[in-house]
Amino acid sequence: MNRLFVVNKPIFRSSNSYMGYVKRKYGTKKVGFSGTLDPFATGCLIVATGIYTKLFQFLDKTPKSYRATLWLGANSPSLDIENVDSIMEVEPFSTEVIKEALAALKGELTYYPPKYSAKKIGGKRAYELAREGKEVELKTITSTIYEIKLINYNHPFIHFEATVSEGAYIRSLGAIIAEKLGVDGTLSSLHRIHEGKFKFENEKALNPFEHLAIPRNTYTGDPTYLELGKKLSIDYFDIKQDGTYLIETSNFFAILEIKEGEVSYKLNRIPKFEEN
Repeated sequence: MNRLFVVNKPIFRSSNSYMGYVKRKYGTKKVGFSGTLDPFATGCLIVATGIYTKLFQFLDKTPKSYRATLWLGANSPSLDIENVDSIMEVEPFSTEVIKEALAALKGELTYYPPKYSAKKIGGKRAYELAREGKEVELKTITSTIYEIKLINYNHPFIHFEATVSEGAYIRSLGAIIAEKLGVDGTLSSLHRIHEGKFKFENEKALNPFEHLAIPRNTYTGDPTYLELGKKLSIDYFDIKQDGTYLIETSNFFAILEIKEGEVSYKLNRIPKFEEN
């Protein structure tokens, strides 16, 4: 079965472990997901089965929107509710001060990812080193914060919503907000609303070719050459510029790369979407 859909990941389940439930539900062995959610986080998680698992790298998944709650006065080395090690009472802030702290994040932002993250250091995940009590030295990253707004402030909890670029860490944004306010802070909840046009709609099957971040091209040669994976000449393509393209035959889709006049296959004989 080839299927692309969005699940609503529950709280305190890792994205990977939740795939066991998905496998049983859909009676399939080959399942994958894109865009890991932390165990304490909930919401939109893109899932695919069968050959559609190979399409993740080509999907249009930006921008992403999240709804989060920042707990002022709480401290956690992982910047989330799973590892809270101290809680201090802090004085309330005015709503205007909080709005200013949020607004200061808008635009391009350079910051450190959380030490408890999937970033690799010397071949090992940062969170693995952190759990072992080892020093974690991560390089800064730059994300775009397209929008960030206050939803509600009920001291000591700041509820906010952010729309960000691929690879942004909302836990780090929470830590930056708390730092601007001069207090400790950690996320007590995090919900991903959508990734690009992907959102939870009761796990309905999606047409992956309506969610690709690559343009279509047209192959005017013999379609059996394409379906059989034979060498293709650039002369038979409408678009001849370098790039990665989606190509359609009567039975299949293919993803090809054109580079310096040469055509190569990225994926071939992808079955067309059938609504189910």
